[in-house]
Formats: sequence, structure tokens, C-alpha cells
Amino acid sequence: MIFTKINTAEILCVGTELLIGDIVNTNAAYISSRLAEMGISQYHQSVVGDNPERLTQALKTALERSDLVITSGGLGPTYDDLTKETAAKLMGRNMHTDKESLDAIKTYFEKTGRVMSPNNAKQALVPDGSVVFKNLYGTAPGIGIEDFENNKIIVMLPGPPRELEPMFSSCVMPYLMKFTDSVLVSKNINIFGMGESTVEECLRGLMESSTNPTVAPYVNTGEVRLRVTARAKTHEECEKLCDETIDKICKTEVGKFVYGIDAGSLENALLCVLREKKLTFASAESCTGGLIGKRITDLSGASEVYLGSIISYANEIKENLLGVPHETLKKHGAVSPETAVYMARGVRDRLGVDLAVSTTGIAGPLGGTDEKPVGLVYVAVSSKNGESVTKLNIAPGRSAREYVRYLAASNALSLARKEAEKL
Repeated sequence: MIFTKINTAEILCVGTELLIGDIVNTNAAYISSRLAEMGISQYHQSVVGDNPERLTQALKTALERSDLVITSGGLGPTYDDLTKETAAKLMGRNMHTDKESLDAIKTYFEKTGRVMSPNNAKQALVPDGSVVFKNLYGTAPGIGIEDFENNKIIVMLPGPPRELEPMFSSCVMPYLMKFTDSVLVSKNINIFGMGESTVEECLRGLMESSTNPTVAPYVNTGEVRLRVTARAKTHEECEKLCDETIDKICKTEVGKFVYGIDAGSLENALLCVLREKKLTFASAESCTGGLIGKRITDLSGASEVYLGSIISYANEIKENLLGVPHETLKKHGAVSPETAVYMARGVRDRLGVDLAVSTTGIAGPLGGTDEKPVGLVYVAVSSKNGESVTKLNIAPGRSAREYVRYLAASNALSLARKEAEKL
């Protein structure tokens, strides 16, 4: 019997530790993204504890509604690792020791200088007639059970992400691609400065009429991401379909607020421009308290362009390290466009960079007044072109302090990117 095609898949993550919150379930997100790349639709995900009865029922339910069920976890050496035993029983298969897997487990222990306990041999037991996927970073092999008569496949993977991810990429994806006839490709349009409702209003007609590619909006803190997803027989065809739709979107009003395609983040978009133009960058931060520097230095390669930050929380630091005139602070206050400009200019001069930004504002929840409420922030940019300052009125919401600081940093990164593109 020849297996026809995988149309739908379901992910079933196994482990009581997932249910009680001891471990964050990152496997489902990883597997989902890989299934999407292969054009395999997914409509359900589940988590079940280490209980054979509940696991059996979860597998039965998943197989009733999906062609492919992918499990993670429960392949270890202990008594409560029961995934493959449960699946084998459900599929009517006996178990046998896979010699190649057993040899690999013994070699793994020898290389790591550890003694292999007898129960580890349990990991080499596999259902009869199954496909075995090598584990290059652990002991438990992955397993595929094929039921061609009923057009069903169960793929079982180890739980640790450091084992699951390379196994899925190198072994499982090539195996599953034999049962698909199309691929999915998604590209993300990164938008900052336009709210989700406005984006939706501008693009409603396009989103409603687009079936291939589809266009779906997602919201992050202060940002909107449009995911454009195409299905075709080849990756190249998908790319072309996505690019055509992205081009249409960028020609609308939304295009003015697009900061990148698959840019990842505002800080990454800024870093790419700085590196491309060989520009150096620094920040002077008051209300953001080093958040701009943190977000930039979270990225590998930031040291090539980012020289540092002066966190000038106190007025004395603004005056003594950044050169903000005492009279400016006295007359206009720390939270003012004048102070922001001096801060940006001061850090650019003192660190000798091509481009600098500054932030000064009231993050809250205390400290606001009628004249200068919580959420008032000034962001200044300084370059050889001079200085510019932007006033922000950030609605603080419930998590006032965290939200105001994050959006202030985001605006600073966005304004710095726009200025870097001009240099």
C-alpha cells in the first residue's frame, strides 16, 4: 500500500512537567514552523501527562482527525517514559531492540565518560516496521510508525529541544517531504508607527481578497507584523508570490511605516543599516535607563557599530557628563526638548560616534504633572546633519513604567534607523 499524502498534522507534547509549568513548551512552536515550511496544515495541538490511558486517548483522538501525529517527549529510559510503548500498542506493533540504536547509545556514554545503566537499553526498543531517526545529541532515537492502509503516520521525537530540533531538521523533514506536494513560504512585513486598526483599515480589501498568498496581521508591543504566506510547488514560486504581494502593500500608505521585511526587530533593522554604512552609534538614556543599549547589545555583532551609552538618570550626570547647560535644566527641566537635544549632541561628541540618540521622559507611575504627565518622552537624534527632537505622548496603561520605557526605546531605535539611512 502506498501512502498518498499528508494533508493535516497534529502535535502532541508528552510530559507532566509541561502541564504543571515546570518546563516551557518550545517544541510545539518549533515543529509548527517547520510544518508550515513544508505546506502541511495543522489545526490542533495538545499536551498530555505521562499516563498511558490518557496518552492512548490523546493519540486516538489525534489520529482520527489528522494524517500525521508528531509527539515530543516520553522516549527516555525511566518507567514513566511510555510514548513509544503506547503508540506501538495502539498501532498493533510488537517491540524489538534496534541494534544500531543500542550501539549508538553505548558509544554516547563512552564518549561522555559515563557508565550506561541497564535501563538506558530501553531507549533502543522500537516498534516493528518503524523508521528510526538517529539522535546525534542524545541517546533516544526518534521513531516513525507508518500505517499506509489507513493513511496515518506517527512520528515520535525526544523531548529536549537540543536533540529534537537537529533531528527534525536533518532527518524528519526529508522523510516527511516524500508525502507532500507543495511548500509554504512566509515573509513578515515589519511595521512601526501605525496601529493595528489603521493597518487593517488601509489593507482590508487586499487582505480579504488575498487567498494565495494570505495576509495576516499580528501585534507586538507598539508594532504590527503582517505575515504574507504563499503555497506553491516550489520555494521559488512561493517567494515570487510573496514578493508581489509585499510590493503592493509597500506602495500603500502602510509602506511609509515599514521598517523591514523579515527584519526581526527594530534594533536588528538599525544594526543592519549601521553595519552596511559603517556608521558608529551611541545613546544617552534617562527614562529608558539603558534599555536602548541592552536591546542593541542583545544582538551578535553589535560591537562593530555600537560604542556605548551614558545613562544620565540624575541631572548632575546630564550636566557634568553630557554637557547639558545648568540654565537649560533650570529653565526647561530634565524632561524637555532642549535637554534631549543637548543629551544627544553631548554623547555623540564625547564618544565620537556618527549617530546618537537620547531619551528623557516620565516613565511613571509617579512623577507626572498636568504639564508633564506620565508617558511624556522626548527623543532626540544627533548626526552630522544636526539634531532633531520628537515628542511622544505614550498612553501608559496598566504596566505604565515598563510600557513607557519600552516604547520610548523603540521610537529611539526607529528614529535612529531613519537618520542612519540618510547618512
